[in-house]
Amino acid sequence: MENKYVGYLLFGISILIVLLVMLFNSTLKEIIGSSCGLAHGGDSCPMYDTVTKQTYLALGIIGVLIIVALILIFSKPQEKIIVKTKTIEKKPQKKIMNTDELKPEEKKVLIFIQANKTIFQADLIEKIGFGKAKMTRILDRLEGKGFVERKRRGMTNVVVLKD
Repeated sequence: MENKYVGYLLFGISILIVLLVMLFNSTLKEIIGSSCGLAHGGDSCPMYDTVTKQTYLALGIIGVLIIVALILIFSKPQEKIIVKTKTIEKKPQKKIMNTDELKPEEKKVLIFIQANKTIFQADLIEKIGFGKAKMTRILDRLEGKGFVERKRRGMTNVVVLKD
């Protein structure tokens, strides 16, 4: 709930309490007038002072409530803080299609890369058994067709399956 609406609600409740205090005050004075007038013989009854003090105390507390209500009503509304979040969409893994046009050695290298996700080019040469030049040509063709990507790492390349 906004501060303004809380202020209006508090102001309305304060007005109702003021009306109740005045109603009780007049009722108490009537009761005191009928009972105290007979006993003390006039307006000098000590109960009048007590009722007056209690009425001023109640009106003082209600005055504080009204001030708080007015502050809430006339204060600036709170600024809404909007936080923009960057959503990162997970791309579905690209299924490699169209492997029909690949040569058998290209398919062999591609299957090996798929199993490992990333692998050093030197490890590929060692595990598959092709020469450096042949592996470079195969990876060039696979990279050209968009299946893999090579990233330079020191003296060798890391072969990564392309997203």
